[in-house]
Amino acid sequence: MASLPENVHAALTNLLRGLQSPDNVERTAAEEQLNQEWFAQRPDVLLMGLSEQIDFAPDSPTRTFAAVLFRRQSSKPRKGPSNQTQDAFLTINQPERENIRARLLQCLGKEAEPSVRSKIADAVAELARQHTDEGVPWPELLGGLFQASQSSDPGQRETAFRIFSTTPGIIEKQHEDVVMTAFKGGFADSDTSVRISAVEAFASFFRSIHKKAQPKYYALIPEILNILPPIKESGDGDLLTKALVSLIDLAEVAPKMFKPLFNSLVQFSVSVIQDKDLGDTPRQNALELMATFADNAPPMCKKDPNFTNDMVTQCLSLMTDVGIDDDDAEEWNESEDLDQDESDSNHVAGEQCMDRLANKLGGQAILPPTFNWLPRMMTSSAWRDRHAALMAISAISEGCRELMIGELDKVLDLVLPALRDPHPRVRWAGCNAVGQMSTDFAGTMQEKYHQVVLPNIIPVLESSEPRVQAHAAAALVNFCEEAEKNILEPYLDQLLSHLLALLQSPKRFVQEQALSTIATVADSAEAAFSKYYNTLMPLLFNVLNEEQSKEYRLLRAKAMECATLIALAVGKERMGNDALSLVQLLGRIQNTVTDADDPQSSYLLHCWGRMCRVLGKEFVPFLGGVVPPLSELAAAKADIQLLDDEDQVAQVQEEDGWELVPIKGKVIGIKTSTLDDKHMAIELIVIYAQVLEEAFEPYVNDIMDKIALPGLAFFFHDPVRVASAKCVPALLNAYKQAHGPQSTQLGQLWERTVERVLEVLSTEPAIDTLAEMYQCFYECLECIGKDCLTSTHMATFIESARSVLEDYQKRVKERLEDQADNEDGEEANEEVLFAIEDDQTLLSDMNKAFHTIFKNLGTAFLPHWEKLMDFYTMAAANPDPTQRQWAICIFDDVLEFCGPQSWTYNQQIMQPLVAGMQDDVPANRQAAAYGVGVAAHRGGDAWSDFAAASLPTLFAITQRPTARADDDVFATENACASIAKILHYNAAKVQNWQDVATAWIGTLPVVNDEEAAPHAYAFLASLIEQQNPAAIGQPAKIFVSVVQALEAETLQGKTANHVVQNVKALVQATNINLAQVAASLTPEQQRTVQVYFG
Repeated sequence: MASLPENVHAALTNLLRGLQSPDNVERTAAEEQLNQEWFAQRPDVLLMGLSEQIDFAPDSPTRTFAAVLFRRQSSKPRKGPSNQTQDAFLTINQPERENIRARLLQCLGKEAEPSVRSKIADAVAELARQHTDEGVPWPELLGGLFQASQSSDPGQRETAFRIFSTTPGIIEKQHEDVVMTAFKGGFADSDTSVRISAVEAFASFFRSIHKKAQPKYYALIPEILNILPPIKESGDGDLLTKALVSLIDLAEVAPKMFKPLFNSLVQFSVSVIQDKDLGDTPRQNALELMATFADNAPPMCKKDPNFTNDMVTQCLSLMTDVGIDDDDAEEWNESEDLDQDESDSNHVAGEQCMDRLANKLGGQAILPPTFNWLPRMMTSSAWRDRHAALMAISAISEGCRELMIGELDKVLDLVLPALRDPHPRVRWAGCNAVGQMSTDFAGTMQEKYHQVVLPNIIPVLESSEPRVQAHAAAALVNFCEEAEKNILEPYLDQLLSHLLALLQSPKRFVQEQALSTIATVADSAEAAFSKYYNTLMPLLFNVLNEEQSKEYRLLRAKAMECATLIALAVGKERMGNDALSLVQLLGRIQNTVTDADDPQSSYLLHCWGRMCRVLGKEFVPFLGGVVPPLSELAAAKADIQLLDDEDQVAQVQEEDGWELVPIKGKVIGIKTSTLDDKHMAIELIVIYAQVLEEAFEPYVNDIMDKIALPGLAFFFHDPVRVASAKCVPALLNAYKQAHGPQSTQLGQLWERTVERVLEVLSTEPAIDTLAEMYQCFYECLECIGKDCLTSTHMATFIESARSVLEDYQKRVKERLEDQADNEDGEEANEEVLFAIEDDQTLLSDMNKAFHTIFKNLGTAFLPHWEKLMDFYTMAAANPDPTQRQWAICIFDDVLEFCGPQSWTYNQQIMQPLVAGMQDDVPANRQAAAYGVGVAAHRGGDAWSDFAAASLPTLFAITQRPTARADDDVFATENACASIAKILHYNAAKVQNWQDVATAWIGTLPVVNDEEAAPHAYAFLASLIEQQNPAAIGQPAKIFVSVVQALEAETLQGKTANHVVQNVKALVQATNINLAQVAASLTPEQQRTVQVYFG
């Protein structure tokens, strides 16, 4: 029975009719009426009326539309009685809410038409979400849904599970027995659709519960898996796809729950992949399920007797499913759509899966079964087999790098003959493999195999098929961008004559690729490219000068890119007048760009940046034309849309450059292409500020206030925040160069900058980006220098650091708990390793921030710094070496920059240094040894006893068996320098000083650490000047140590000259045979002797 009067329903019926009208004017008027009269003034009547329309409207289209409209209107934001913004439904009075909820549940129970019931279920699910999110009780809901899940009507049962699926929060807090019973009933339902809905609901519920609660539900897996075979037997690919998608969800969250039945699931999935009658979608989803297990549980996959062999076989089989109905590739070769989307093709699914298997399972697991097939496939008469084999090599080379790099000659023996294959698609795949291997085996491929790779791929540029020509040129990009100029130089004539020929191709995409490849060759060859400048640059100028139609815009953009990369390669002097001519030409082109989709505009931005680097300060006159459009892009706001329904979501999904984010039952669309442009523009601003410095001053204030500082808190796009963090110190430096370090102007700019930079240290949510924010902070301090922070600033910094350290400790604790749950021998997954790496970077950048504050403010920072003492002392004794290093480095800064006042904290500092000098981790020994040295140098008398007592431990560092190994040598050299500091600054406290000094010379040379070397060698010079027996007795050792440091360039400048003069005097005084000593040196060191000692 309706509770609203008839006239209200009549008005509402008219409104619904108007909202669905095909007439734009009528529909717009109805939308305005809905928003202004109904929603704004009487939302309770609107929602009540819609619920009654759902109940009583005689025709199903009206009931359907009323349900859809109810869902949208109920979730619109509105201020409630307490003036807080909430979902509209929760702002209406309690009695109306109860009435509407009861009516919707009643409608859900009695609606006979499945399509209408589906929309009512969506409306109920939306209300359920609102109640769950806000903690508002709806006691009747759960009982109603559990009752529906046991209804005699399969449609009702399916609907109940659909609502559970969209709003799992409503069952999260229920007793697990109740939940288990409901799901078991659903999994065993007589109706297949209900069983699938139950699986979808379970996957959604399982994802929503806490990790520790998940194991209680592992027992349901056999019942879920039993659902699959009958669906496969029925041949219903759509239902099977739904079930597999839910299993993929579960495999991502808790792959171990499948462990007891994993082999059966592997065999079932393989049978689905093999069954061509099921259609491509379920086959690819079965493949995806197996790949998900490889991603999330590699050890389980490796232990399974069938997984690796079967998966490699199925991937390779799918990869042969290419070029159907196009056996001679005529259609393929005629196509000019090189970016055709084939992501839903079987062969692409197979390639992507091979890539994931290789990356997650590694070469030892993947290479044997793969190379069991590849040689046979490469000699097959079927071109699709040969194509698949080459694409498999491309797919696995990154993941199998460590094992394949030693066998590259054998792999190339398989690949390179394919470049001469009679079938164009096989030659294309050969080029693809060469290009991918050039990237994945970068360095080795170029250095060891250039003499076989380049002579084989350059002739492919002469192919009769344009697509093969273009792909060969693209593969050369990969090869050349990783090649040293001396490797490329002998091939430049051959390369460029072929690439110039491609510029005459009738196919525009071939010309475009040729220009990209020439640009890469120029970038890698650098000055060696000068020889070809006179041939190429006039051609490029011709292309750029021609008035060209729309379809040639990308070609012209590529020509701009190529010309400016050549300019960077050969330099301003070689270009002569061409440099300014090119910039003027770019300016003219910029003035012709009017369309938003013109590719020339984004290419131009990069070209201006390159020409700025070529011309330096001579570029300043052109800034007026460059900075405004760049600033406009850099200041762009985020393009965000609220997508109300599935149709809008589907429409946006079809467009490129959008990211969809689900938030509270709605979907937000973010236009990422705008954000990518914004990021790129800010990066280019950084280049201008760094290259032009004081000449960029006119733009600094505007860019700082409107772009860089707001960009630090641009939470829609991490890269924008990172680029902004690089931009802020670059802008400060440009202003400093223009006005001077002590200027009022710089002080005012810093005053409004420092607050914003400090703010983001406590608000930045992404760990890797937070490290960039700390880097931004300390680079700003380095720019501003002494007295860069007030006491208030330092207090704010410390509170931010406290918050960051507390969060870090929570992450470490969670990782340790997760690790404890891992089985024996199970390694941390890649995600965890990346998270640990991000945290290590964060701690390192925090260290540098502390270091820079101490360096510029000294003891003024101590009262603030000591507030975090608990964190330092806990970290210093932590089993994690990264935390120990972090604490020791901070203590080092206190010793170095606070001098004798550091003694106040001796109880906290001494033990970490003593333990650190004996640490098994070389980086920690290095930090501790350095700390003892600065205690001796800067700490004053109070630290001298401690420093002297540390001598035996420092010598022990230099005497380790691996003391000169790559990992250990910095610790050794720091110990050497610290012993020198103790002997120099704390001489009175060292017993047997002479013996220690004599032994110290044996700890030389210092040939890696540029900071340690000056201390060590200055002390050595003083020993020689004093004609100390330690020096007089070891002239040969001293001579060799000095030559080694000179050759390594750790000993430079005035210190080097001073030391060399003293060593010459020592050689003369001791009459050593220099020729005999020099005979033991390397040829480079002997040349150094000639330079310094004649």
